[in-house]
Formats: sequence, C-alpha cells, structure tokens
Amino acid sequence: MKKIIILFSGEGSNLQNLIEQLHLKHCEVIAAITNRPKAGGIVKAKSFNIPVTIIDHTHFESREAFDTVLVEHIKAYDADLVVLAGFMRILTPLFTLHVKAINLHPSLLPKFKGAKAIERSFESDEREGGISIHWVSPELDGGAVIAQGSFEKSEDETLESFTCKIKELEHTLLPETIIELLK
Repeated sequence: MKKIIILFSGEGSNLQNLIEQLHLKHCEVIAAITNRPKAGGIVKAKSFNIPVTIIDHTHFESREAFDTVLVEHIKAYDADLVVLAGFMRILTPLFTLHVKAINLHPSLLPKFKGAKAIERSFESDEREGGISIHWVSPELDGGAVIAQGSFEKSEDETLESFTCKIKELEHTLLPETIIELLK
C-alpha cells in the first residue's frame, strides 16, 4: 500500500477528510506534521492513531533551518507522496527540490497566489471561484497544476458561502487527485 504524509498548520479539516476517505482504503497515512504546536489538526490526527510530529517554526533562525529539519523528518518515513493541506509556510528549495509534494490552494491558479487567496478571489471581479492542486516547486504556488475545480459565484454570494463552496471542492477533489497520483 502506498504511503503519504500530510502537512498542516491549522484546524485540520482537510487532514481529517483525507484520513477518513483514504487511510487504509487507498493508501496509508503514515504521519502528519505541523509547524504549530496548538494546531487543531493535532487532536484530529491522533484520534485516528496517526503519528503527529510538531516542528515549531518559531524555534528556527531561518526558513532554511526549519526546512532542513522538516525534510529530515519526511525522509525518515520514506513516503510515496507528501500532501500540503493547509500548511501555511513558504518553503525554500531545501524542501521543494528534495521532497515530492503536492499542495492544495484555494484559488484557480495562477490567480491569487499566496495568502488570503479565498478573500482576494471572493472580492475580485472574477465570475468563478475554485481550487487548485499543484506540484510544490521553488516558486510560491507556481508548480504545475494537477487538478482544478471551480464554481460560479452567485449574485448573493457572501464570503461565508464562498468559503463553504471552496471547502466542499477541497474535500472532494483532493482525495480524488491523491488516488489518481498513487496509481
């Protein structure tokens, strides 16, 4: 069975969804790694008996120092794929050139790269919103797009309804994409 590692920084809704949909069905989630000691996803991963490693980025003097330790932990697991699901770190080439990873981004790339993508997409004049799953590369949100999902903004769209549509797409498309990549 293929093995994946999930990196996350927050509440872990995508982490939990991936574990529920994929773990021991399509692949094995062998570890979860977070950069935030109080991330809500820690409890979620542990509730499924997934080992969690906490590497607090605030304890490192540089991005490179953090990425070096992160890569060491990832390499120790010998995973087939690393999935960034809400991992809120800009990664250096120490990571991007040594780890086979995909990232989930809440906009239709190449539009709205970086932080606050949902808000910027919602506030834009674009008629549709969506998500992208792409290979992690040295360029922020610039790796080759693997899959995208989109929806039309409604006339009475609110940021809350827009965000819910983004989450629904993420919870469907990310597991489907991982299954395809691991074939």
